[in-house]
Amino acid sequence: MHLVARRVIIEGLSMTPTYRPGERVLVVRRWRRVRPGDVVLARDPRDPERWLLKRCAARRGAAVDLRGDNAAVSTDSRDFGDVSARAISWLVVRPRRAHPVG
Repeated sequence: MHLVARRVIIEGLSMTPTYRPGERVLVVRRWRRVRPGDVVLARDPRDPERWLLKRCAARRGAAVDLRGDNAAVSTDSRDFGDVSARAISWLVVRPRRAHPVG
C-alpha cells in the first residue's frame, strides 16, 4: 500500500525560523509540479536513507534548487547541486508557511 499523506517531525535547524525542531508537518504525495516557494521532502542525494525538508528556490527545467531557510546551517543544493524534480515525492501542506521576510 502506498501512503498518500504522513506526518513528519522536524529535526535540525536548516528550516528555522519557518519550521522548528520538534514541530510536526503534514506532507502529501506530490500530485503536481514542484514550484518555487514549495517546501518539499526529498531523499538526500548523498544518502538515500536520509530525508531532507527544504524549500524549492528555483526550477531549471527538470531540476530544482533546494535551499534551507536558515542558510547559515543548511546543507542543500549549494553543497550537492540541483536535484531532479522526480526525486521529490512529498509536498508540505500543513502548516504551509512562506519564507520569512527579512
